[in-house]
Amino acid sequence: MLDGVASSGLLGPVSVLVVLGLWMLGAHNRITTLRGAVLAAWAPVELALQQRAQALASLLALSDQALDGERAAIDAVLAAQAQVVQHTEVLRRRPLQRDAVVDLSKADAVLAATLPRLLALVDHQTTLRSEPEVKSALAALDESRPRLLFARQAFNAAGQAYNTAVMQFPTRLLGPVFRFGQAGTL
Repeated sequence: MLDGVASSGLLGPVSVLVVLGLWMLGAHNRITTLRGAVLAAWAPVELALQQRAQALASLLALSDQALDGERAAIDAVLAAQAQVVQHTEVLRRRPLQRDAVVDLSKADAVLAATLPRLLALVDHQTTLRSEPEVKSALAALDESRPRLLFARQAFNAAGQAYNTAVMQFPTRLLGPVFRFGQAGTL
């Protein structure tokens, strides 16, 4: 039987197809593993964003009356935080969606730009700043920064590894076949 296959000249093309199929399987598994790493790296980012949101909500609730004359600053922070929450919800469903990651990054930059004014206003209110609940909310907000930074770095590193693997030749030829797109970075 083998002599018939070998003599008919099919052994060469069949061997090429088998090697190509095994390569495709290995490349798919590698990209899928890297995609799983990006998905796993999203969980700590989402947790850090939730912790920051809780601390911020607590601080805003405690300082709302004391800073009533600074409604514009409070509203700016609330609007920015609402955008962060909205984009986080989108990413919860699809953490590899590049545009959603970019949108979250922009919304987070807006929050980072508006938050210092609110913190300065709270800092200038000595009676407000001395309340234990406010101190606790400020401490939680401060603790969330390095957690979020570290989680972002891990997410970005996982995304970069995935993007590099997807763009390498010949693996990038499989991108359209298996819908391997580019991951965004925060």
